Amino acid sequence: MKQIKKHAYTILFSSVLLTANAYSLLKTFVLPTAVVSVAETGQVQATPISSSTGTTTGSSAMAAGTATVTDSSYTDDNIAIAIETIRQSDTTIYVADVRISDPSLLRTALAQDTYGTNITATTSSTAAANKGIFAINGDYYGANQTGYVIKNGVLYRDVARSSDYEDLVQYADGTLDVISESDTTAQALLDSGVVNTFTFGPTLVKDGDIAVSTTDEVGRAMADNPRTAIGIIEEEDGSLHYLIVVSDGRSDESSGLTLYELAEVMQSYGADLAYNLDGGGSSTTYFNGQVVNKPTTNGNTIKEREVSDIVYIGY
Repeated sequence: MKQIKKHAYTILFSSVLLTANAYSLLKTFVLPTAVVSVAETGQVQATPISSSTGTTTGSSAMAAGTATVTDSSYTDDNIAIAIETIRQSDTTIYVADVRISDPSLLRTALAQDTYGTNITATTSSTAAANKGIFAINGDYYGANQTGYVIKNGVLYRDVARSSDYEDLVQYADGTLDVISESDTTAQALLDSGVVNTFTFGPTLVKDGDIAVSTTDEVGRAMADNPRTAIGIIEEEDGSLHYLIVVSDGRSDESSGLTLYELAEVMQSYGADLAYNLDGGGSSTTYFNGQVVNKPTTNGNTIKEREVSDIVYIGY
């Protein structure tokens, strides 16, 4: 009888443990858990802009005026975007040259306007909801439990990550830099004027030089992947000039890029600093109301992956 009870307790304990582990995994990777909405932080929302054929009219304090829009370019009084599509390393690559007159025009947005675990949406839907003119996927902060999260000047997470990779930070004046979380705190970054952090990496180009080797990779077995990167071109007049690159990959049409090949592209277009964002199936370029590239995870289906955040240009 004692033996039966012992086995019963063992089975019960094992069942409870398995259930707890299963719930923990579901909570981490599947179940959406909202922590705070953007509205609750007091964050100012993007002012909507209305679109018509060939023109965009801004209604915010910084008005767009009348925009000239083509399939690969957008120009108004404050924003100039030109997208070039190239073929390199057996891969289709989309290179966006972005110039803005005010740093507030480079923004981030959270999926469903909510910070939390497993809160996701496609890049295109989040961009459309925020009236973005141009957008890419961000760093997918929601896939991790650590790493500083500052978005549009709001501090959401102050838990440092254990990584050799640096973070990319955007300051209120629009400049970009890379920092190590081990050298500072999230609050110190906020106090220094950081308005956005990106905790992915690695740094691709620093001071105009390639900062990765030909063997560097982001913990993946595959060297060739879809990629997303953002960088800045330092202008003598201090104007804000960004370079954004997204590549296709994992398909018969495009094999993808290595980190070194991505860094080469960024450097060849004049980036003084460039940083690798989330890639793979997340890599997405949105422009003028549609997805420009061919996002895919396995090459069998061209489909956007839902992500937790985006980077976009808009009013």
